[in-house]
Amino acid sequence: MHSVKEKVSNAAAAGKEHVDIFKAKAEEKAEKAAARTKEEKTIAEERRKAKEAEAKMELHQAKARHAAEKLQAKQAHHLGIGGHHHIPPTVGGQGHHDPVGTTIPTTGTVAPAYPLGGYPPSHGHI
Repeated sequence: MHSVKEKVSNAAAAGKEHVDIFKAKAEEKAEKAAARTKEEKTIAEERRKAKEAEAKMELHQAKARHAAEKLQAKQAHHLGIGGHHHIPPTVGGQGHHDPVGTTIPTTGTVAPAYPLGGYPPSHGHI
């Protein structure tokens, strides 16, 4: 389900990129039409190139953000956050669920911030 959400989000970001590039080209044409010298036309072209590069950068940032959201959701699922998975007790715990990485009240030491038994199996997909 998260892959579908990521793909739709990426498609929306790509559409936005195409719109931004189209707008940059239209603005360039308008600036070139109003330009009186060759230098002004060159400046209009450079502005278009900068706007296109910015649109492409925003697309890649959005794709990276979508991939990170998918990974967070996947990790939250595997760690049992928000689901009906059993969370083993932490070191020094009496069977209740202490947040991992917190101070143990009896000893004053810090429990590790990673799962003690390792991570759960990946169920065949990455």
